[in-house]
Amino acid sequence: IASETIKPFRVKESPVQFECKVLEVKELGQNGGAGNLVICEVQRIHIDEEVLDENGMIDQTKIDLVARMGGNFYCRAHGDSLFEVDKPITTLGIGVDMLSEAMRQTNLLSGNDLGQLGNLLELPSDEQVNNAINSLDDELSIDLAKQMLAQNDILTAYAILTQIF
Repeated sequence: IASETIKPFRVKESPVQFECKVLEVKELGQNGGAGNLVICEVQRIHIDEEVLDENGMIDQTKIDLVARMGGNFYCRAHGDSLFEVDKPITTLGIGVDMLSEAMRQTNLLSGNDLGQLGNLLELPSDEQVNNAINSLDDELSIDLAKQMLAQNDILTAYAILTQIF
């Protein structure tokens, strides 16, 4: 469909469309996969109201985003593939560097898992860890810690992992 501020057309089926003025194109290398970085100034944004939530924000569960992977591969971001990581707004989390070396180096935790753990506002006390562990009926495992992360119960996940690592 026709754009309002630029000459190129927009993709009608896209729920969010940007009309941009290209400011700079930077080559990121000459070898395969290097690509270009395109720096633009957004002139106008078009958002289909069907993808908005009750607060007028884009609802990630409605938008059905497509992600570029490598080669000829893409993926859809919807359903069980979506997860949320709370971001501290006024303070920074402890950071991944404050996690134990064993937690950081294991291949059993993903970067997303580590990111969630690194968003803890402070390292839990021994008492908090013990209380979290004592509240569990299940056997401690990586899978249980990952289940707690999926439920956004970062403290309990951290407590479990401190007992494993």
